[in-house]
Amino acid sequence: QVQLVESGGGLVQAGGSLRLSCAASGRTFSTYAMGWFRQAPGKEREFVAHITWSGGSTVYADSVKGRFTISRDNAKNTVYLQMNSLKPEDTAVYYCATKSRAGPYYSGSMYDYWGQGTQVTVSS
Repeated sequence: QVQLVESGGGLVQAGGSLRLSCAASGRTFSTYAMGWFRQAPGKEREFVAHITWSGGSTVYADSVKGRFTISRDNAKNTVYLQMNSLKPEDTAVYYCATKSRAGPYYSGSMYDYWGQGTQVTVSS
């Protein structure tokens, strides 16, 4: 069992930055690949970023590539999402999740444990 708690969301102007954190409980955190997803009002949940268990490989959605950076600190049981050059279309609830199932990183069904989400609002 893994519990995930996101933090760091808030209101920011377009062009600004935020750093999201996802703190995990449980001694097996370092064995999981991790992902960030987001869901805007009235829209389906979408993939944002993925990082392997070691942190050695990362993948991003085209919409955030070059602006967002995913990283992790296994000693602190935490994964991060640094978001720069934010746009109003980045407004959403952001979720972190653990991935233990084999399958595409962009599919939410491959992830098992999810956090409660943190709201990010970008004003124009």
